[in-house]
Amino acid sequence: MAAITSAQAETWVVTDRAHPVTLPAGVRLIQLDEQQRLEDLLSRSLPDDPEQAARAAQRVMNSPQGQRLQQELAKAQQDLTDAWSVGVAKIPAVVVDRRYVVYGQPDVAAALRLIEARRTR
Repeated sequence: MAAITSAQAETWVVTDRAHPVTLPAGVRLIQLDEQQRLEDLLSRSLPDDPEQAARAAQRVMNSPQGQRLQQELAKAQQDLTDAWSVGVAKIPAVVVDRRYVVYGQPDVAAALRLIEARRTR
């Protein structure tokens, strides 16, 4: 892992809450279910009436908390796009430099060692 870190490789871990991983520092975590979690959080407190819900959602989105939520939603959407762009097929996935991937290894350090061994061949 030190060799990958020292080479400034871009490292992502793509997973969801049902597939926890051991994440070292400096690794980007992409949670595929984050957008849904945030949307559920927002809608949980909304009234059943559609018009009242629209007004309540507007109030929330205009608040400082709503601004943070919008930023988190935008990040979650970008994360989904990035995972899709590299063709992640299973989770967890450890992706280095958008080129190397190890699937199914929840120990990210172990996955990085496998990728480093492949890169140095």
